[in-house]
Amino acid sequence: MSDEPRKTDVVLIGAGIMSGTLGALLRQLEPDWDITLIERLDAAAAESSDAWNNAGTGHSALCELNYTPQKPDGSIDISKAVRVNEQFQVTRQFWAYAVENGLISHPRSFLNPIPHVSFVHGAESVKYLRRRYDALVTNPLFARMEYIDDEDEFTRRLPLMAEKRDFSEPVALNWTEQGTDVDFGALSRQLLGYVAQRGMTTYFGHEVRDLDQKSDGSWTLKLVNLRTGRTSKLKAGFVFVGAGGGALNLLQKAGMKEAKNFGGFPVSGKFLRTDVSRLTDAHQAKVYGQPPVGAPPMSVPHLDTRVINGRSWLLFGPFAGWSPKFLKQGDVLDLPESITLNNVASMVNVALTQFGLLKYLVGQLMLSDAERIEALREFAPSAKESDWELNVAGQRVQVICGKSGKGVLDFGTTVLTSGDGTIAGLLGASPGASTAVPAMIDVLQRCFAKRYPAWESEIKEMVPSLGHELSSEPELFDEVWSHGTRVLRLDESSAVATG
Repeated sequence: MSDEPRKTDVVLIGAGIMSGTLGALLRQLEPDWDITLIERLDAAAAESSDAWNNAGTGHSALCELNYTPQKPDGSIDISKAVRVNEQFQVTRQFWAYAVENGLISHPRSFLNPIPHVSFVHGAESVKYLRRRYDALVTNPLFARMEYIDDEDEFTRRLPLMAEKRDFSEPVALNWTEQGTDVDFGALSRQLLGYVAQRGMTTYFGHEVRDLDQKSDGSWTLKLVNLRTGRTSKLKAGFVFVGAGGGALNLLQKAGMKEAKNFGGFPVSGKFLRTDVSRLTDAHQAKVYGQPPVGAPPMSVPHLDTRVINGRSWLLFGPFAGWSPKFLKQGDVLDLPESITLNNVASMVNVALTQFGLLKYLVGQLMLSDAERIEALREFAPSAKESDWELNVAGQRVQVICGKSGKGVLDFGTTVLTSGDGTIAGLLGASPGASTAVPAMIDVLQRCFAKRYPAWESEIKEMVPSLGHELSSEPELFDEVWSHGTRVLRLDESSAVATG
């Protein structure tokens, strides 16, 4: 092992969408900084960001009903939907900037226009969806949404879902034409490729085994080459942990006090998938439904058009699985090794209070192939088991946060930064990748507070609406939306390749 560590300004741990986004931002802002990427696998975006390991939804709260809960008085709370949509607009603007300035080429290699649709059935659910539409459509971010409860129109737009459906039960849709399907793996590889071409050092097949902060605030990282077993060291001024489910354990190893009360609960996802052309041709939308009564938000069922490597697929799920691993290619000791004296009380409290989640997981683990197809038939009544296969998606680590033993299970995304701004990490899952740009701008603000004022004008070139609420400024929203639509080629009529 070398005694003298190599020095670098920034270390990015994990070669996924978060590191790709932060690396691209920093390369624009500080082109002379030395940036080093460390990835335990042998390829970029091979874990959570891989196209088959996530739902590929450009999460903008257009179709996700869990973002618009009904209040006790029957009114609809749209605050989270507006917040998530605002965040996605920031991401979308950066993607447009990246295309215009050569960070990304061929936007349609990762981004395709796909309608986002909310689907319900039953009289009470139809009433809810109408109230949801009425609450959202007056907001500029959702003004393009349509409400559909006509059988003929339903059949025209969603022929696969209409086939063999009993329309004696009322159905309704919230339909937004301007949704997107995103291959976050392809996007991550383009962003990381751009940074690498401009001098980023990359260590694939390397794992961070330890992080130690020195008295001057810098970090020394101990690495191991997983192919040879050889160890080495890096010295960095700033460390970002974008390692998906692996982030929690690394932040704990760093002794980051801001992370000490956090725990994680791993849940894996499974999807039915098909590329049978008579099915993919008959369904070109991302259609989100309502979760079963008592099920957690992550269980929202959806039947999605996906475009992966230029090919059209349909995915239905998610069905939950369970493993103690924090990464799909992780270790069975990930969960037990994450339990510490600081977070054990919070984790026990969650275990004692989340009987609904445990019941849901047990039920999901016991599902047969035939039962999964039966769940699919709520969306596509004509579904045949022979047309579909099961795909195991990535691991998601749900955040458990809390103090004094009062643990709370958080199904969202959490950015953690140290008080001195020398280390940051991202925990959690959805809407995750869709909000990568605002999350990484948040990291820049919190970790580089002295430099950020000098960067702000350049960041506003990347994100023209920075500092504005687009939901309150319809003219600005129309301007950035139209520009992004043109640059990202989202106004092209055909979204889906066949093959």
